[in-house]
Amino acid sequence: MNKRFSFIFLFICLSHFGFCQDKFVIQNKKQSDKIRFKLINNLIVIPVDINGVTLSFLLDTGVSKPIIFNFLNVSDTLQIKDTETIQLRGLGGGESVEALKSANNIFKIGDAIKLNQDLYAVFNNNLNFTPRLGIPIHGIIGLDIFKDFIVEINYSTGYLRLTEPKRFKYKPCKKCERFNLEFYNGKPYVNVMVEIENKTIPVKLLIDSGGSDALWLFENDSLDIKSGKKFFNDFLGHGLNGSVYGKRSKVQNFFLKSFVLENANVAYPNAENVLFAAQIKNRNGSIAGNILKRFNIIFDYKKAVMTLSKNSYFKEQFSYNKSGIELAHDGIRVVRQIKNTLKTKSNSQTSNNSIILDPQYKISLKPAYAIVELRKDSPAEEAGLKIGDVILSINGKQTHQYNLQQITQMFYAHDGKKIKLSIDRAGMVLSYSFLLKNPF
Repeated sequence: MNKRFSFIFLFICLSHFGFCQDKFVIQNKKQSDKIRFKLINNLIVIPVDINGVTLSFLLDTGVSKPIIFNFLNVSDTLQIKDTETIQLRGLGGGESVEALKSANNIFKIGDAIKLNQDLYAVFNNNLNFTPRLGIPIHGIIGLDIFKDFIVEINYSTGYLRLTEPKRFKYKPCKKCERFNLEFYNGKPYVNVMVEIENKTIPVKLLIDSGGSDALWLFENDSLDIKSGKKFFNDFLGHGLNGSVYGKRSKVQNFFLKSFVLENANVAYPNAENVLFAAQIKNRNGSIAGNILKRFNIIFDYKKAVMTLSKNSYFKEQFSYNKSGIELAHDGIRVVRQIKNTLKTKSNSQTSNNSIILDPQYKISLKPAYAIVELRKDSPAEEAGLKIGDVILSINGKQTHQYNLQQITQMFYAHDGKKIKLSIDRAGMVLSYSFLLKNPF
């Protein structure tokens, strides 16, 4: 009798915390939790525990399934089970990607937990965000978080808050704007306005927090969505199915109701790279991180609304990489560093002691940063730099003293700034210099 009572009591307790439900629940009395995130290249990186292993994930409104990359590096400890092989599609010009679908995984994000989460592990070694961002990135997650909670993203402080919808209360906000959302395959879309060549055009855009650009538009002459004459060709990024290339330009204005972003960056991806995405009915492109980060955002999927308020990033000027260099972390390199020590030398004839500097060398391993993309006719290419060059120093300072984001940011400086690089090319140390130049 006592055993039966204990079992019933345990079942009630588990039900109270929502463990029997096919959803995330928050394990605290407030039913709300605040989680710190890193903002890397306009992307949100959060800690996610999977089957007891802590990993780093991108929080991506543009994905409907949790996906793990670098699968071979973490598979031994994740205890993935109940698997089947499937095919996934996304951006890029390649074929669909093979993935392993796994059921009944335990996911934990802060105090939020789900006991039976599906997971998609990708085997393709080319799908690796770690080198491009300079920190370990193991996967991406989106819909499963947003559908179960009210998600508040405070880009300016680096925190997000997850709240059970029944416990969330909207605060009065005179300077906020609220937008109705539409959903397709669990992904959010919003109808906004863009001004191109003095024409204001209504567009339907995917809200894509997993993209680091500002705005992507799919060219369509019948809708007057086109790059015009002022653009340059460039590498735009990596999708699930390969690299994406296209044109970069500017729009005169981008309207989010009363919020107006002037001279915003826009990319027009090549049609073959977004063929699958462009087939979604009436979709004209995406809003990505370089616009989203300018707002603190409340996503309410239950009510299908998004609330925006300006933050400290709002007035940040839109700019482009003026060097033409795309860098990535490329393993490690051996660095010899001087470690000076002081020694006392005695003189037996004068009974005097003298202090001398004794240089010693310490050998250490530091990250290597290599050129992985080089824009045609860019200042760096015209100076003679090549894909594969490993940058040893920039403007006289060793690159291992910076992180990847800090180095990349130097390429966004003002026109005419001189960049001096020391590089390693197949064992040869060479020096190059160039001036940053507006790509237009």
